[in-house]
Amino acid sequence: MMAAESRPRARDLGIAVGSLPVGPLNAITDVAGVAVGHATLVRGDDVRTGVTAVLPHAGNLYREKVPGAVFVGNGFGKLIGATQVNELGEIETPILLTSTLNVWRVADALVDYMLSLPGNEDVRSINPVVAETNDGVLNDIRSRPLGREEVLQALRNARGGPVEEGAVGAGAGTIAFGFKGGIGTASRRLPAAQGGWTVGVLVQSNFGGDLRICGAPVGRELRTSTAGADGSVIVVIATDAPVDARNLRRMAARSMLGLARTGAAGSNSSGDYAIAFTTAPELRIRAGAATGARVLPNDAMSPLFLAVIEATEEAVYNSLFKAITVSSRGRTVEALPIEPVREILRRYRVIP
Repeated sequence: MMAAESRPRARDLGIAVGSLPVGPLNAITDVAGVAVGHATLVRGDDVRTGVTAVLPHAGNLYREKVPGAVFVGNGFGKLIGATQVNELGEIETPILLTSTLNVWRVADALVDYMLSLPGNEDVRSINPVVAETNDGVLNDIRSRPLGREEVLQALRNARGGPVEEGAVGAGAGTIAFGFKGGIGTASRRLPAAQGGWTVGVLVQSNFGGDLRICGAPVGRELRTSTAGADGSVIVVIATDAPVDARNLRRMAARSMLGLARTGAAGSNSSGDYAIAFTTAPELRIRAGAATGARVLPNDAMSPLFLAVIEATEEAVYNSLFKAITVSSRGRTVEALPIEPVREILRRYRVIP
C-alpha cells in the first residue's frame, strides 16, 4: 500500500457544488445496498494499479439482475459487456474498474467468481462488466500484474459506508488535469417533493483538460492546463429511483455535463464512459418473472439529471483532493496542492 496521508474532500474546504442536498456520506453508498471495494497493487518501483468493485446489491446479480445502461461519451476504450447491457437493459455482475491492459484478465476472474456462486451451477453465459482507464505513466502496464487474487480481494472488500478515495484501487496509477487522479465519489438526495430519491456517483479520473472548480480557473492559475492530454474517465451512477434502462441511459449521458463543468477536454483518445443502474427492488429482473412495476415517467427525470451532473462534478473534485503524490517508473505526479488551490478559490469567491 502507498503511504497514508490525510487530505480533505471538497466539502471539507467549504466547496459547495450545485444546489441539491447531499446524502449522509456524500458517496455512491448513500444508495441503499450499494457496496464498493478496492484492491490496490503497489509493487517495487514500477507497479501502481488496482481494481475497484461496485456492487449494486449483496445478492447473486445473475439471479437478480438490475436495470442498467451504458453511455459512450468517447469510445476510445475497452468496456467489456457494454453491448449486452444496452441491448437487454440489464446488469448481471458487479461492475469492476481497472487498468487498460488488465481488463480481460479482470473480466476472466469475474466470470470465475460469478460461476462459483451458489445457484449458478448450470449457467452457461455471463456478461461481465469491466471498464478501464490507462495508468501506463505510473504503472508498468505491459506487465499486466492484476488477476484473480486482486479481483477477489476487491469483491470481498466491498461494503457500504464511507468509500476510500484517491490513489486506491483502480485509481492507484491514474492522472487527471496533470495532477494525481483516482477514485472519487459524491451523492445527491432529491427533496421529498421531487421523490426523495438518491443518486450516487463514483469516478475513476484519468483525463486531461483545464481544471475548473465551481467555475474558478484553477488550472490556469496553477499553469497546469493539459487540454490536449490523453486519458479516460469512467463514471458509475447508482440510484434507488424506479427508472427503466432507457432513462438510465439518459441519466448516464448527463454525467458528461458534470465532467464538462470540471474543465475536462474529451480528447481523441479519452475513453469517456458512464454506467448507470437502479437498485429499486421492484425492478430487479428475476429469471422468468416480469416485474410489472411502474417506472418514473420522462417528466420526472429532470431532477435526477441535475443530481447526476452535480454528483459527477463533485466526485471528480474529490478524486483530486483525496489523491496523494505518487512516484513510480522514474516519474512523480504531484497531488493537487491544497493551500494554493484554497487561495485561488478564495480569490474567485468560491469559498469564504
